[in-house]
Amino acid sequence: MYRRDLLRTALAGAALGALGPASRAFAATDILWMTWENLAKDDYLAPFFAANDVALTKTFIGTDDEQFAKLRAGGASSVDLITPGLDKVEFYTASGLLQPIDFDKVPNAALLYDTFKKTPLGKVDGETYGIPFYWGINPIVYRADLMDEEPDWSVFFEGDKYNGKLAMRDYALEGIMIAAMYLGIPESEMFDLDDAQLAEVKKVLMIQKSKLRTYWNSIGDLTNLFATGEVVCAFSWVPPYYDLRAKGIDMGMAKPKEGVIGWCDTIAVPKGVEGERLDATFKLVDYLLGPDYGKMLAVGGPYAQSTSAARDMLSAEEQEKIFISDLSIMDSFVWKKNPPRYNEWVALWNEVKAS
Repeated sequence: MYRRDLLRTALAGAALGALGPASRAFAATDILWMTWENLAKDDYLAPFFAANDVALTKTFIGTDDEQFAKLRAGGASSVDLITPGLDKVEFYTASGLLQPIDFDKVPNAALLYDTFKKTPLGKVDGETYGIPFYWGINPIVYRADLMDEEPDWSVFFEGDKYNGKLAMRDYALEGIMIAAMYLGIPESEMFDLDDAQLAEVKKVLMIQKSKLRTYWNSIGDLTNLFATGEVVCAFSWVPPYYDLRAKGIDMGMAKPKEGVIGWCDTIAVPKGVEGERLDATFKLVDYLLGPDYGKMLAVGGPYAQSTSAARDMLSAEEQEKIFISDLSIMDSFVWKKNPPRYNEWVALWNEVKAS
């Protein structure tokens, strides 16, 4: 308990915040969720706290790698719920950090879309350790008022017109995937690139670097760069497109025919969570897969849950925004996977950035 309390004190000092009304300061159960900041907004979670005698401490992550490192360094004994990428769960299970999902305590999981029911990712020996939570695409977002036409992946590798006004996320996996799609490497080979293919990828990434304004880490920073016109086109998350359109800026979103990166994050419970804390954690998991949370996430994100719980509560426009009006769109996604040689990918990426 001392170790757990010590971590909570450190997290509070890092401005990570506690959730729940003041009247719940002495709630029967206090759980800690390590997650992305955009998922744990107070209004998204308010119905859960109104119905349950639970308090929540939340700690925010910047990358999945950061989350994994914290748990592997000993944080798993102090955290009740985490949010790993579907493609990353195998790292956590290989390190013995997770316990299987008890589906009897998560009835909303029955509403998972078929794509997520059938995926082999997040599972070991028939047990689910990371249950798909929310998903979407990472497209090209651009200033339609400052570009001549809708871009595709070639804009990051060819021509000079937009040099110094392009941005790429600082993430080796996605950066190399994009280079592979640009080069025409099929998805069946994309995650197991041989030496010759990696050499070609490196060559085009060196060209790309010369054209970039920045490698971004914060979506807020990227949004500001779009707003000022310092960046006119970026490999991006979806929110800047909607945020800036709402402010009257003519934004565009491109989904290149060569492929669009699809992603899915899960919710997972570290090993060692038990008793009342485990029961409360699974109650929260069920809520996160349910209709109240799903509707608020769709409208406020806008992001899609992995279940259909809120789908019929959304307008046609709201469904279109989160890509659930026609679920066949998932068939065109290039879903992220773990490359066997990922350490070499990271080394290559870092070498390009340092050049």
